[in-house]
Parts: sequence; structure tokens; C-alpha cells
Amino acid sequence: MQIKTVLKTLLIIHTALCAGLLLFAIFAYNMNRSFTAQMNQKDIFIYIVPIIAAGGYFLSQLVYKKRLLTITQEEKLSIKLGKYQVAAILKYAIIEAPGILALLAYFWSGNALYLVIAIALIIYLFAQRPTVDKIIKELPLTHEEQKTFSK
Repeated sequence: MQIKTVLKTLLIIHTALCAGLLLFAIFAYNMNRSFTAQMNQKDIFIYIVPIIAAGGYFLSQLVYKKRLLTITQEEKLSIKLGKYQVAAILKYAIIEAPGILALLAYFWSGNALYLVIAIALIIYLFAQRPTVDKIIKELPLTHEEQKTFSK
């Protein structure tokens, strides 16, 4: 597995997930066009969306870090890159799921809180964009493997 292939694949998946959430946010806003700032105590999403969003953030970090800890320096570079790719995709998916829930809640209720949570998750997901520097920093690479990355 080549470095450029892994990075390109991750960039495509990451961009697709970000674009999907962003397009859904635009769609939900254009269909709803309303903002309510009231906290309706009977709306179950008032409790569920913030909890799921915070849980998604922390779970994404936990799963990602646990997956990276399974990568050892003795493994082949292709194995390391494959494991890294799986860890990154899982992190992106765990962040995206609460974003979709928040956008659905906004679409159904028009409550601005859900849209704000969704936008925060989209910004966070965008900040997770894969780069060569992140891969070098987060993987346990040998000196020779680091040289491969700089080419």
C-alpha cells in the first residue's frame, strides 16, 4: 500500500463526508428557514442531540487513539498505513453520525441549537483532514519509513 494512495483515499472519503454534511445542512436550512431559540421541554431531542454530539466527539477520539495504539513499529509500512486508514475512517464516521442526527432534529423542529451543534461537528470534522504531517506524527515510523514520506 503506497503512501500517496492511502492519503488520496482518506482525502476523498473525508471530503465526501464533509461535503455530505454541509450539503445536508444547507438543504435542511433552506427547507426549514426558521430559527427557534425556545427550549421545548417536551422535545426529546433537547436532551439527546447534545449528549450524542458530545459522546460522538469523545468516542471518536477514544476509538482513534485505541486503534493507533495497536500499530507497532515492527510492522510493515503497508500494514501500518492500512490500520491508520481504518482508524481515520472510523473517527470520521463517528463524528458524522451525531452531525446527521443534529441536522435531522433541526429539520424537524427548527430549533437553532441543533443547527449550531451540527455546524460545530462539521467544523470539527473538517479540522480532522488527513495530511502527510499528521500521518508522520501519529504513526510509529522507523527512520527509513520517515524518509519514504518525505519523498
